[in-house]
Amino acid sequence: MISRLFTYKTYMKIEHLQGLISAPFSPLNAEGELDLDIIPAYYAFLKHNGVTGAFINGSTGEGVSLTLNEKKLIAEAWAKASNHDPDFKVMAFLGGTCLADCIDLARHAQAAGLYAVSLTSPFYFKPANVGMLAESCIAVASAVPDMPFYYYHIPVLTGGNFSMFELLKALDGKIDNLAGIKYTHEDFMDFQSCISFKNGKYDMLWGRDENMLSALALGTKGAVGSTFNYAAPLYHEMIAAFDNNNFGKAQQLQQKSIDMIRLLGKYGGIATGKAYMKLVGVNCGEFRLPVANMTVDQFESFKLDVSELGFDDFRSTAPAANL
Repeated sequence: MISRLFTYKTYMKIEHLQGLISAPFSPLNAEGELDLDIIPAYYAFLKHNGVTGAFINGSTGEGVSLTLNEKKLIAEAWAKASNHDPDFKVMAFLGGTCLADCIDLARHAQAAGLYAVSLTSPFYFKPANVGMLAESCIAVASAVPDMPFYYYHIPVLTGGNFSMFELLKALDGKIDNLAGIKYTHEDFMDFQSCISFKNGKYDMLWGRDENMLSALALGTKGAVGSTFNYAAPLYHEMIAAFDNNNFGKAQQLQQKSIDMIRLLGKYGGIATGKAYMKLVGVNCGEFRLPVANMTVDQFESFKLDVSELGFDDFRSTAPAANL
């Protein structure tokens, strides 16, 4: 880990990540408490399915519903499970409301040996403009100057609907460890401008699974997504079809992804992802309040809908050793 950080600092080289980076669910037991014992098998499951990293404690991971200590425990568990695997990058989402807590979490993530940290826009007292958002990023990133820092753009949840092209311009040259942006929004003009900024200087990770094909066409090489947890083969096949100029097949696979994601809306939203995880053999429990979870009857109906999708043809699978 020391040599990786030294190389990053000395050459100021921004690594452009490739492939699928999962946004893992935080495993909870029947009492709604952390079940950290699942994480080593979870890591092995993702590796088996060709996933190249994990973006922990984010939206999918219920980071905003976890205590500061719980987020630290999850970070430590993922660091220990991945054993600092150089081919598996673990990135920690810090939050975005209390910047002092974010700095604390960033320093903890660095001490644990994680690869990178990520901050989103403060979403209660919101920054008035891009300049104030940039100041917030600088305050947190500067606390871990030898660690890659990503901004997490998800305005549908934060209300921070600023141009990321303008944010890159405001941050460029101000913090040496700015690696790029996790972009979870549908502004393709802005996304393209960010990819092109300074001849592709920054790593732009796509964050909308349901229109990943459009991002591939714009040049993205890496993506962070929740559905990569349980349907990674679908996206691997889509990327391969795109790379081989088989655009008809790539479109069909993207539509399959959309059909799968539509079931999240049908059954109440983000918690449906944990229902999908049960179907692939990784029981992460349920979501905490105020998120609604499925009833028993809804779960039975959900399984029928999933079967009609042909889910078994593209679902993630367990390694030889059962989870």
